[in-house]
Amino acid sequence: MESIYTASATSIGGRSGSIKSTDGVINLELRPPKEMGGPGGNYTNPEQLFAAGYAACFAGAYTHVALSKDIRVRPEVTAHVTINKVSDGFKLSVVMDIRVKGISQKEAEELAEGAHAFCPYSRATKGNIDVKLHVTATEK
Repeated sequence: MESIYTASATSIGGRSGSIKSTDGVINLELRPPKEMGGPGGNYTNPEQLFAAGYAACFAGAYTHVALSKDIRVRPEVTAHVTINKVSDGFKLSVVMDIRVKGISQKEAEELAEGAHAFCPYSRATKGNIDVKLHVTATEK
C-alpha cells in the first residue's frame, strides 16, 4: 500500500469539546445533539462530520466510476448517518441518497454499486456498518 495523503485532527473533550485539523481549516466546537441529551444549537457532532466526509467521498467515487465508463454526471449524494443503541453500546448505520440526472435508473444503480465498491469510506466500513443505497435517476 502506497500512502498519498494523511489527514490529521485533534479532539479535546470528545463529544463536548472541540475538534481541530492540523492545518486549522477545521476548528469546531462539538456538542451532543438534543436527541442524545445535548444542548442543541450551532454545534456539530461526530456523526455530522462522518456524514459530510462519506457523502463527499462517495460522490467523488461515483463520478470516477461514471467517467471510467465515459459517462459524465454530477451526482448529488446525501449521507444519513444514524447512531443506534445496541446491547453492548452504539453502532452506526448509513443511508446514502444518490440523485443523478441524465441517465437511466438502471445505469444510476449500477454506477452506485461500482462507487460503493470503489469508495474508500465504503471499503473502510464494509462489514462493520449497514449501508443502504437509495438511487434516484432522472433522464432529463
